Amino acid sequence: QVQLVESGGGSVQAGGSLRLSCSASPATYRPVYMAWFRQALGKEREGVGAIDIKGRIKYADSVKGRFTVSRDNARNTLYVEMNSLKPDDTAMYYCAADRRSWSSVTLDVSRFEYWGQGTQVVVSS
Repeated sequence: QVQLVESGGGSVQAGGSLRLSCSASPATYRPVYMAWFRQALGKEREGVGAIDIKGRIKYADSVKGRFTVSRDNARNTLYVEMNSLKPDDTAMYYCAADRRSWSSVTLDVSRFEYWGQGTQVVVSS
């Protein structure tokens, strides 16, 4: 059974930083794509950043220059380094993964087969 487990969420002040991690198991599950999504209260889930197994990355415009997505394929782990956080970044952050090979890196919610339970990020002003 595939599991994605996020960690690293918390509360920070605006301008601060957080690093989220997502560990995928079992080790035999080798997703081509891994991604971060987020969902604020009362809003739809939106993509943050996605990365394929070769390291190609796609970011949402709202986080470009502030967030950095990376992955360690050997450890089957996904990361996001979030800097210059804003109150608008407050949301539940979800990790997602997919084994299928698409034509390009995508932030389409429907393209991901497995999801984590989420980790909460709160940014106060």
